[in-house]
Amino acid sequence: MPIEGSIHALFSCYKTIDTAMSSLPAPDHLINRELGILEFNRRVLAQAEDPTTPLLERLRFLCIFSSNMDEFFEIRGAGLKEQIKLNPLHVGTDGLTARQIYKQVAKVAHELVARQYELFNQDVLPALAQQDIRFLRRTQWSVEQAEWIRDFFFNELMPVLTPIGLDPAHPFPNVLNKSLNFAVELSGKDAFGRNSDRAVVQAPRALPRVIQLPTAIAGCEFGFVFLSSILHAHVGELFPGMEARGCYQFRVTRNSDLFVDDEENKNLREQLQGELPHRHYGDAVRLEVADNCSPEMTDFLLEQFSLGRDDLFEVRGPVNLVRMMGVPDKVERPDLKFTPFTPGLPGALVKQLDIFQAINAGDILLHHPYQSFQPVIDFIRQAAEDPNVLAIRQTVYRTGTDSELMRQLISAAQRGKEVTAVVELMARFDEEANINWAEQLEKAGAHVVYGVVGYKTHAKLALVVRREGGKLKRYAHLGTGNYHPRTARMYTDFGLLTCHPDLCQDVNDVFMQLTGLGKAHEHTLLLQSPFSMHPRMMQAIRNETEMARKGEKAVIIAKMNSLLEPKIIAALYEASQAGVQVDLIVRGVCALRPGIAGLSDNIRVRSLIGRFLEHHRIFYFLNGGQEDVWLASADWMDRNFFRRIETGFPLLDPKLKRRVINEGLKACLKDNQRAWEMQADGSYRRRGRRGKGFDAQAFLMSSLGAKV
Repeated sequence: MPIEGSIHALFSCYKTIDTAMSSLPAPDHLINRELGILEFNRRVLAQAEDPTTPLLERLRFLCIFSSNMDEFFEIRGAGLKEQIKLNPLHVGTDGLTARQIYKQVAKVAHELVARQYELFNQDVLPALAQQDIRFLRRTQWSVEQAEWIRDFFFNELMPVLTPIGLDPAHPFPNVLNKSLNFAVELSGKDAFGRNSDRAVVQAPRALPRVIQLPTAIAGCEFGFVFLSSILHAHVGELFPGMEARGCYQFRVTRNSDLFVDDEENKNLREQLQGELPHRHYGDAVRLEVADNCSPEMTDFLLEQFSLGRDDLFEVRGPVNLVRMMGVPDKVERPDLKFTPFTPGLPGALVKQLDIFQAINAGDILLHHPYQSFQPVIDFIRQAAEDPNVLAIRQTVYRTGTDSELMRQLISAAQRGKEVTAVVELMARFDEEANINWAEQLEKAGAHVVYGVVGYKTHAKLALVVRREGGKLKRYAHLGTGNYHPRTARMYTDFGLLTCHPDLCQDVNDVFMQLTGLGKAHEHTLLLQSPFSMHPRMMQAIRNETEMARKGEKAVIIAKMNSLLEPKIIAALYEASQAGVQVDLIVRGVCALRPGIAGLSDNIRVRSLIGRFLEHHRIFYFLNGGQEDVWLASADWMDRNFFRRIETGFPLLDPKLKRRVINEGLKACLKDNQRAWEMQADGSYRRRGRRGKGFDAQAFLMSSLGAKV
C-alpha cells in the first residue's frame, strides 16, 4: 500500500487510539524535564573538556554553556520559582513538587558551573597561553600595559560610567537582566560630607567585555584584558577623596518569560511591544558574584534581589563568560578552530539556475548545514522577481534581524505580488525582530497575520503560486528548521522543495486556516498539530506494537530535540514490551527511561553533541517493510502536539526517503565519536571510541559538502 493509502487507512483509528492508550507512565518511569535539560548542558560542557575539540572551539563551548544556563534560569528556573509561589503542593507527572525539583536543580547547576570555571581557569586559559593567546590579569600588567589600560579607562570607559552611591536619596538601582555590574565598598566622606559605604557601578552594554591589546604592547601574538580588570584597577577614580576597599563583579538573571493575556488581548503586537521592556526587569532568579566578594556584600546583594543561598553562584573569573563568545573570531589561528567548511548543492541545482524548472524535474531535498541554504533564499528571490508569480506565503518563526528572506518578501510585495506572512510574535527572544519585520512587511503592502491566538505557529512552510501555460501551479518549501540563514549554517535540518499537487494543496490549506476562519479538515498528506500529529504518531507506534505481537519485525527510529509527552512515552514502553526495536536520537531532554527490565529493554536513547546543533525531527516506522518516514517541525512534547501549529510531511520519492534514513538516522546510530548513550537513571555515558571511529557530522560534511 502506498504511503498515501496507509495514511487514509489510519486516520479512522484516531479516536480509538487515544482512548485505548490514555494511561500515563508511573512517576518513577519519567525523568524530570529541568534535570534533563541540565544533563544536556553537561554534555555541552563536555565538548569544552574534550581535548580532541580544537582549543578555540573549547572556549566557544564554554560560552555556549553559559548562554544555555542563562536561558535555563530565565525560563525554566523562573518557572519553578513561580510554581513554588503559586502552587507549592502541586505534584508533576514525575512525582516531584516544584520545590523538590528546584533543590535538585540548584545542586546540579552549582556542580556544573564549578566544573565550567575549573575548565576555564585550569585547562583552557593555560592551553591558550601556550599558544601565545593570553588574558592578562592585573597582577601581570607591565608598566607599558598599565599605561595603555589607564588611557583606555579615562578615554573610553570613564566617560560612560555612572557610579551610584547608595544612601537614602539613592536607592539600589534596578539593574538590567544579565548586565555586568560592580558592587563597591567605600570608606571616607564625599564632597557633601556623605559617608555611604556602598556604591554600584553599571558597565554599559555597548562596551566590549574583553579588550584586545595592540600586539606590540601585549607582549604576545594575541593579548586580551577583561573590562572587569580595567574597572577594578581604576574604580577609585570614580570616587575621588574616598577609598575603594573592595570592588566585586555581580550579575543578576531575571525571569524573562513574557505574559500576554489572550482574553484581554485586542492587538497582540501592541500588547507584546508593551511587555518587551519589562523582560529586562523581571523578578530575580539567580545571582552571580566573583568568589572574592566579601560575605557582607554578598548578603547585601542577596537581600536586594530577594534571593537565597541556592540562588547564589560564586565564580572564579568573569561572571559573564558568554560575552567571550566573540574572542575566537578575533584570533586568526585556523589551526585552533574547526576546519573551514563550505556547504554543497544537490545535483539537481548545480547546473539548473531556474529553481522552478529544477523542482518540476523532481522533489529536491536539502540537508543543512551540509548543503547550502541558498536554494531556499533563491526560491523566494526568484519568486519575488518572476512576473509569472502571483502570490507568496510564508511562515516566520525565527529569521534574524538581518534577513535576506524577509527583504525578498518585502521586494515581492513592493512589486505588487500578493504576499502573506504568518509572523509568530511569541518566538521567545526573537519577538522584537519579528515585530520589526512585521511592520516593514505591512508598510510594503504585504498581508501580515499572527497566526491563531493561544497557539504558536511553529510550522516551517513557504508557498509560491505561479502562472504556467495559462494555469496556476503551486510550489512549496517544507522544513524542519527555521528560515534563518545564520542558524542554517549551524543547525542540522532537512528542507524539501516540491510541486507535488497534494502536498502543495495541503500547505495551501494550512495557510487558509492561519489567515482565515473555518473548521479543520483532513489533509491528504500533511500531519498537523494540534489536530492529526499526535494521534498519527500514536497510531504508528501502535501499529509497530501490533506487528511485534504477531511475531513480525517491528522498528521505530525517531530523532528529535526533546521527548516529553507522557502518552507517547507510555506507547513506546508498551512497544518495547511487545518486542519493538526502538532507537531514539534525542539531542536534549528525554523524559523516557531506557533499558529498564520488563519495561524498556528494547529502547536505546542516544544524544549527539558536536560541531553542529542536531535539530532535525525525523520519524521512521518499519510498517511491515513500507518504511514510513516523516519530517516535521515538531518535537514529541506536549506543547508541540497540543499548543502549537506544526506540520509533518512524508517523503514520497523513494530515493529521497533513503537519503533521510541514511543521512539523518543511520549515520547517527553508527556514530561512536560524538554520541552519548542514556542510562536508566537519566545520566549519559559517552559511547566507547573502540575500533574504527565514525563521526556522523564529519562523514556528512565529507559526502555532502562542496568539493574544494
